[in-house]
Amino acid sequence: MSNPTQTRTWPALTFRDTGAMIAWLSAVGFVEHQTHRDPEDPDVVVHAEWLWPEGGGVMFGSERPEGAVTNVGGSAVYLVTEDPDAAFDRAVTAGATVVRGMVDQDYGGRGGSVVDPEGNSWSFGSYQPG
Repeated sequence: MSNPTQTRTWPALTFRDTGAMIAWLSAVGFVEHQTHRDPEDPDVVVHAEWLWPEGGGVMFGSERPEGAVTNVGGSAVYLVTEDPDAAFDRAVTAGATVVRGMVDQDYGGRGGSVVDPEGNSWSFGSYQPG
C-alpha cells in the first residue's frame, strides 16, 4: 500500500530559457532537489526536480528534440500554499503576468492566476482539493 502523504503527481514542464525559469522558480519559492545537465552543454537541463516547501514539486527540462514534454508554454500548475498572496506577489515580481487577481473563492480558499515568462499558467491558492 502506498503512503498517502507521499506526493505521487509531479507536473512536468519544458522551458526554452531554463536559466531564466530556474531564477523564476527560485523567486516564487521552489527549492532545487536535483538538476541534471547535459555534460556537453551545461546550459541544457536534461532533468530537474524542484520541491515546493509545503509539499510536492515540479519536474522540468530544457526544450530539446528528444525531450518527453514538447509543449513549451502550454502547461498549467495549481500550487497550494498557506499564503497564496505572498506566492502570487513573488511570481509577479519575478516577471509573471496577472491573469486573475487574488480573490476569495466561492468553493473555499483564496486564489489567483498568472502566466510565467514562458507562457505556462500558474494558479496560487489556499484551497486544498480532496
